Amino acid sequence: MFVELCITSNFTFLTGGSHAEEYVDRAALMGMSALSIADENSVAGIVRAHTAAREIGKMIAARDRFEAEQGLIGPEKPAHIPAAPSAPIRNVPRLIPGARLVTEEGVEITALPRTRAAWGRLSRLISKGRLRVEKGTCLIRIADVVEALGEMEMLLHPPDRPADIPGWQDQIKPLFRKNRVDFSLVMAPRYDGRDPARFARVTHLAASLGLPTVASAEPLMHHGRRRKMLDVLTAIRTGRRVEALGRLAQPNAERRLRSEAEMLRLFRGYEDAVHRTGEIAARTSFSLNELRYEYPSEISGDETPDQRLSRLARKGLRDRYPAGAPERVTKMLEHELALIAKLKYEPYFLTVSDIVAFARSRGILCQGRGSAANSVVCYALGVTSVSPEIGTMVFERFVSEARDEPPDIDVDFEHERREEVIQHIYERYGRHRAGLCATVIHYRGKRAIREVGRAMGLTEDTISSLSSQVWGWGGSGMRAARLAEIGLDPTDPKLAQIMDLVDEIQGFPRHLSQHVGGFIITEGRLDELVPIENATMEDRTVICWDKDDIDSLGILKVDVLALGMLTCVRKAFELIDQHHSDDYTLATLPPEDPAVYDMLCRADSLGVFQVESRAQMNFLPRMKPRNFYDLVIQVAIIRPGPIQGDMVHPFIRRRNGEESVEFPSDALGEVLGKTLGVPLFQEQAMQIAIIGAGFTPEEADQLRRSLATFKKHGRVSDFRTRFIRGMRANGYDLDFAERCFSQIEGFGSYGFPESHAASFALLVYASSWIKRHHPGIFACALLNSQPMGFYAPAQIVRDAREHGVEVRPVAINASYWDNVMEPDGRGGLALRLGLRQIRGLAEDEARWITAARGNGYLTLEDVWRRAGTKPALLTRLAEADVFAEIGLSRRDAMWEARAIKGDAPLPLFAGDMDGEGIEEPAVTLPEMSEGEAVVEDYAALRLTLRAHPIALIRHMLTPGMGVGSAEGRGG
Repeated sequence: MFVELCITSNFTFLTGGSHAEEYVDRAALMGMSALSIADENSVAGIVRAHTAAREIGKMIAARDRFEAEQGLIGPEKPAHIPAAPSAPIRNVPRLIPGARLVTEEGVEITALPRTRAAWGRLSRLISKGRLRVEKGTCLIRIADVVEALGEMEMLLHPPDRPADIPGWQDQIKPLFRKNRVDFSLVMAPRYDGRDPARFARVTHLAASLGLPTVASAEPLMHHGRRRKMLDVLTAIRTGRRVEALGRLAQPNAERRLRSEAEMLRLFRGYEDAVHRTGEIAARTSFSLNELRYEYPSEISGDETPDQRLSRLARKGLRDRYPAGAPERVTKMLEHELALIAKLKYEPYFLTVSDIVAFARSRGILCQGRGSAANSVVCYALGVTSVSPEIGTMVFERFVSEARDEPPDIDVDFEHERREEVIQHIYERYGRHRAGLCATVIHYRGKRAIREVGRAMGLTEDTISSLSSQVWGWGGSGMRAARLAEIGLDPTDPKLAQIMDLVDEIQGFPRHLSQHVGGFIITEGRLDELVPIENATMEDRTVICWDKDDIDSLGILKVDVLALGMLTCVRKAFELIDQHHSDDYTLATLPPEDPAVYDMLCRADSLGVFQVESRAQMNFLPRMKPRNFYDLVIQVAIIRPGPIQGDMVHPFIRRRNGEESVEFPSDALGEVLGKTLGVPLFQEQAMQIAIIGAGFTPEEADQLRRSLATFKKHGRVSDFRTRFIRGMRANGYDLDFAERCFSQIEGFGSYGFPESHAASFALLVYASSWIKRHHPGIFACALLNSQPMGFYAPAQIVRDAREHGVEVRPVAINASYWDNVMEPDGRGGLALRLGLRQIRGLAEDEARWITAARGNGYLTLEDVWRRAGTKPALLTRLAEADVFAEIGLSRRDAMWEARAIKGDAPLPLFAGDMDGEGIEEPAVTLPEMSEGEAVVEDYAALRLTLRAHPIALIRHMLTPGMGVGSAEGRGG
């Protein structure tokens, strides 16, 4: 039996020419019982192979089940059973996890762990090599490998020529001091006509070392058609053109995955080496499935995790409902706690609860979103402030026994203070137990064209032209038309080949980056679960698996995300408390304020979270939100999905009474009642499938997952027959069933969870309430939280002034770094612009200026003397007109700033003694015109408190004057 043990996937970046999934599929078609993906100093790609093998197993099981039941259910195949492939799959290949270790000394070893403990040693070995160097590189020494030996199959790769690595045998001697039984010597063909001599040499070398030989094709691709792609990847990696690769180019297409028959033919006379691969595979029983359930135990004192979670949840529910929780909510809590206990997810919820409790103890605003808002447990624990009574709860959307994976809770924290939460997680669990997930950067669109084009010798002008058209391509016909539009010949063979390569490289991994906030936290050592490496950012460590890999293995992940509006709301709450002595939180804001909804109905929402875009502003007067659930719909409906699914207009017509609201049954009326019979949320799609089509909650969750990955896999239609058949069986007519599924299918991956929308709607209401009742404070908090949102500071300031807020300019003696609210002298508050608004002024410089001013600066030179501000920064201050309050015009201040010499010592008694110092002659500078002052304001501050720029030329645009009149048009 032959098993390929030395496969290189495209997770050996810019080297391997095939996806790990492609190797698995190919092995399944060949009938290969197992295979090992062994990338260079990495295990980044093996989860993809593991998942692909699992999916093949599910497909075969479903196909067998269908064939066994076919006589009972009729000739029509249920939609939830995947279609059989064109060629019959003979078996499910088993993935043997491994890595190809390339040491500093030049020795290469494929390491295959036999047990979970051996996997931990391999993971720590790779981590050690990656943590000692910068991100993206690895430095492993022979001594490191010696420390990691034990319960592993070690396949030594001898150099092609003895001269390649002088003293190779001496280099590997330390490896044999522990255990020689684990080692084998790899025999691999090079298809250069010298393989017989090569095999004889390796066999002799193995005998001298006392090692068995093992055969491998050392594939770089799953199929020979990827040869051209290998050359392109090599060219990108080495910074050369394909035509200049020379010996680096692949001489043929033979480095591919091979079947047992092919290997026996290639290794005629050395068949034992081929069959020995099966023996090695039989000894390596470790599977990635063994990496599950390594959550932090979260045991506190004498309480077990389930006791602690139950106590905290019930206490939290009493706090949320002092008069007693509704019966429905109480029952849901018990149901959720029972399911969580059954699946042993209590530590996960406790981990999230502790992180949120830490944030709140530091005054860091946070809000759970997504599925978290659909859970009574999360509401009781304080992870979310959205009542579970808001939506239609389907806990299986959040935790599902059939999904066999942990829930996924997203928590947004203030974007300026999220780092405090991240460092707390590191401190609480230790860097050996916590790390951020990776994000795999794939080749997409412009990058693919740019890098493939350069490798193939296209000019930069041609590459730029192609890149400009990438988003307009559709099918081959449309692409040919686009190429012709930019002056390229779509029939040119070389161009056609390049475009084929661009298509082929789409989706190839390019490198690993850091996830925006997905933390993996383990009970034991993280580096014994998965290799970790340094992130680009200081004091960050990253694992090599991304979100999908973590989900596939069922490993805990907590998303610690950043949201600018939370920073804004927290700063606004602090200003309200400071100036009005009202202490608000997201949970204690006055609910359902009619004045807030009146403001939103007028589309007065500039700066308000989620409803500040032009599309949302256009829809608000049509929607006319009058309660919180209207805001939930408002957030969800202006999305690509509902728009593409033709849900917006039917909803508005029904809301305005232009179309009657009818439900095909009372049961579906309960599901669609809140949205007037129009499905808008993923939860509704699940409920329709459960109630209307007879899906189980687990089947409905499979539908939800298909919706979430529609763009990538296009699997929603697989459920069509099952859905329509179920609807018909429950008495619904065919037209309604098809229309209902078409709506579900229409918003595909754009479907918005109701719970997600509810969490966002809470922030919509909070930001709207602050804007309505404290417009100055809202503008101040927005400006102090930049950059964020759709609008620039100039638009925020102009909107505040239109709401009656007095806005005062940046002033050297009155402004601080942040924008502040100050008494306006009439019993109200005015917004004083801060030094942060000055372009190019650093925060530390600004804070030093404010700290050194004491009772105030009298002259520009005072700032130089007291604060030690450099002349260049003085000029920036002058350009921002901050000295106007001390009677110094902008031009005069700029003149004085430029007169100061930065390299001269500060004179202690300059000009104070008779005869010393030469006074510069006084000059009279012309005052700036209003237009010049406005231009300078925008250049220095990005806003102006003077006239609007259009006001300066309005006389030219008024009828009877300038361009708008016959006279202005030349008669």
